[in-house]
Amino acid sequence: MKKLNKKGLGVLYGVLLFSFSTYALLDTFIIPHPMQSVMASNVVAGTGIKESVEAAIEEKLNTTNSSTEKVANNTDATSGSTANTNASNILTDVQTVDGGTVIGEYSDSNTSITLKQYRAYDSNIYVADVTVSDASALKTALANNTYGRNITDTTSNMAEDNNAVLAINGDYYGARQSGYVIRNGNLYRNTSGDRDALVIKQNGEFEFVSEGETSAEELLQNGAYQVLSFGPVLLEDGEISVGENDEVGMAMASNPRTAIGYLGNNHYVFVVSDGRTSESAGLSLYELASFMKELGVADAYNLDGGGSSTMVFKGEIINNPTTNGHSNQERSVSDIVYIGGTN
Repeated sequence: MKKLNKKGLGVLYGVLLFSFSTYALLDTFIIPHPMQSVMASNVVAGTGIKESVEAAIEEKLNTTNSSTEKVANNTDATSGSTANTNASNILTDVQTVDGGTVIGEYSDSNTSITLKQYRAYDSNIYVADVTVSDASALKTALANNTYGRNITDTTSNMAEDNNAVLAINGDYYGARQSGYVIRNGNLYRNTSGDRDALVIKQNGEFEFVSEGETSAEELLQNGAYQVLSFGPVLLEDGEISVGENDEVGMAMASNPRTAIGYLGNNHYVFVVSDGRTSESAGLSLYELASFMKELGVADAYNLDGGGSSTMVFKGEIINNPTTNGHSNQERSVSDIVYIGGTN
């Protein structure tokens, strides 16, 4: 009888341990935990339209034909995912960073966007050249408009929900329990992740900071409008900041990538590359940094890549998101970086 009781207690203990472990895993990675609804930004970025930016936008508008708001409608017949097949066919002969092929354009009174596709490093790379009249046009959004753990949505859904003309995935803050989160002037997480973070200031400039050397509250007080915590820094003052063998964690050397770069005076680039497929190998961090340097980018920052890497332009998924190279579909993520449209 005592043996049976001990055996029964052992089984019960095993069941309880398994149940607890399962719940802990679900609680950490699956079960949504909303922490705070997103409120309207209490910080207004920028001080208005600067003459030099107006001139840049006007120049772009004057050199663009009357059908500026276009992007090729497309469908990847093989995978069923949205992709710009016309541009992909054109790009087979483009092997250098120079030039690129224009696959989409957009303009309104505050924003000018030219979307190009490049072929470099045996990969398809998509670059959105963005000029805005004010840094407040460079926005971020959270999945379901809510800050919290395990709250995710696709980049395309978030883009649609926020009337974004252009969007890329962000830093997937919800996959980590640390790393500063400041979005549209609101502070959501002040726990340091001991990494180099990107600060997009109210005047639109980029600044790189070590989370271990400054607090999120200090950043907010000093004019931080967005703070993204992923990294690493790719370019700083025009110089490459990563080594040829640097990588994020245990990731493979060639991956789909997402990055954002600063060219100066409210002028940015959003960059997404395909990877992990026979058509597109993917980029190392050093290749990504080198590519962006050739574009003339002064400061560049690596965002969440791999299966998260997605670019959406005027409601169309421009690249071919893939996690394992076998399925082409978007990964649900925590957040996006986007440019809103007015037309």
